[in-house]
Amino acid sequence: MALDLDIDRIRELVGEGVRDKVYPGAVWAVGDRSTMAIGTPGVPDPDRPDEPMRHDTVFDVGGLTEILAVWPAIGCLVADGTLHLDAPLGDLWPEVTGHPLGRVTTRHLLTHTAGLPPRTDPDLGKLYGTHPRDIRDGVLHEAVHRPPGEAVEYTDRAALVLGHLAEALSGQGLDVLAATRVWQPLDMTHTRYGPLPDETAARCAPTEVDDSTAVRLKGTAASSSARLLGGVCGASGAFSALPDLAAFLRHLLQPGQGGGQPGFGPAWIQESLRIRTGDPAPACGLFWHPVPGTAPGTDDIWAPHAATGAGAWLSPRQGRWAVLLTNELYYAGDPGPLGRIRDAFRSLAFA
Repeated sequence: MALDLDIDRIRELVGEGVRDKVYPGAVWAVGDRSTMAIGTPGVPDPDRPDEPMRHDTVFDVGGLTEILAVWPAIGCLVADGTLHLDAPLGDLWPEVTGHPLGRVTTRHLLTHTAGLPPRTDPDLGKLYGTHPRDIRDGVLHEAVHRPPGEAVEYTDRAALVLGHLAEALSGQGLDVLAATRVWQPLDMTHTRYGPLPDETAARCAPTEVDDSTAVRLKGTAASSSARLLGGVCGASGAFSALPDLAAFLRHLLQPGQGGGQPGFGPAWIQESLRIRTGDPAPACGLFWHPVPGTAPGTDDIWAPHAATGAGAWLSPRQGRWAVLLTNELYYAGDPGPLGRIRDAFRSLAFA
């Protein structure tokens, strides 16, 4: 059954971003459990105007790493019985025992109520130095700036900490854990942490110019945090493409329909896409939150917290998902225009 969408308006809207140099190109899609509408305006690289944007162009997905890697990895550990959301981290993770983070729970981190300091990117190196061990120690031993549970405050530190926790409890790198327990079972063949191998990087949309090398990044994460950590970071560093994101979001709508069985089950999805904060506000699930301006109980539209050039939305009630991928960091301009396009796109996708 065809989707009921104003496709012409969506095409016009996303095309305006190319015309106005908000981004060189984009890949967008709106789908349900079996069908989707798709568009690919613009080009990945303005220096190669004869190479068009493709539906399987690979993008640096930035903050979507939190949902593609960390959130499902934690769900796998919960399903395994390895991790209990309300256990203080200090009771199960010696590395934080006796430190402020030891009193925080996994649920606090997933609902952004842990009281962690503000965002780390792009200041991770300035805060802790450039050695990965020093960065890890700095993040895990930092003081909280308010008592856990007092307020909902998004910070990329939550994903950074949870990525380290997943590695500690599983005995695997986050990249290996996500690949073997999530991406491979769902046949997400375009999704991996960078730096990308040459053949995959060739299909990647470039982003910003690296200040230290004066070379435009293509297949290497734009996030300085991810680069300092060798490419693998809970908050950023993953690359993906539309076919993989469609498979992932479709699985969240109807687990197992495509045949893949990742290590997290339907219970984790249902647990996460429910309001888990009362007062303090704003409303939040587990690493997902209701889209601002919508009614959680009626509209039921959820999004990850991190707003980057890659956007994803999901509505179990409507049985619909949407994706907007851009390499807006190529121009590194005012983020305001992209935010307006994202909001308008989401409104059209779930009208």
